[in-house]
Amino acid sequence: HSPQLVVHVGVSGMATTVTLEKCGHNKGYKGLDNCRFCPGSQCCVEDGPESIDSIIDMDAVCKRVTTLGLDVSVTISQDAGRYLCDFTYYTSLYQSHGRSAFVHVPPLGKPYNADQLGRALRAIIEEMLDLLEQSEGKINYCHKH
Repeated sequence: HSPQLVVHVGVSGMATTVTLEKCGHNKGYKGLDNCRFCPGSQCCVEDGPESIDSIIDMDAVCKRVTTLGLDVSVTISQDAGRYLCDFTYYTSLYQSHGRSAFVHVPPLGKPYNADQLGRALRAIIEEMLDLLEQSEGKINYCHKH
C-alpha cells in the first residue's frame, strides 16, 4: 500500500487540547500495554533512528486550523508519551517514510463533545492533505524543469 497519509487518533486522559504530534520516538518503552506486553528491547525498530519527524508541517496545520474559529484549542507536541500512541506513531512513520500523523484528543466531554472533536479532526486532516498536495505540487513543478 502507498497511502497519501496515515492519520492516527488517540485519547489522552491528560490532554485538554487537540494535540498534533510532530514526531515518534524509537526508544524508552517500559510500560506494559493492555495485554501486558512490552518489547524486550524497549524500542520499536532495532537499529532504527532515535526519532522520526512527520513530513507534515504540524506548526502550519495548527496555525491554519486555529484561524478557522472552531472553538477547539489545537496545540503541538514533540512527545507522544512512550506508550502505545508513540509506539504506533513511530512504527507508522518508519513504514510510511514520514507520511503519517498522530493527533491526541482529550476524553469526550473534557472539554469537547463529539461534534466539536469531529469538526476539528476533519479540519486538521483536510489541512494536512492540502499541505501535502502543495508540497508535492512544488516537487513535481521542480522536476519539470
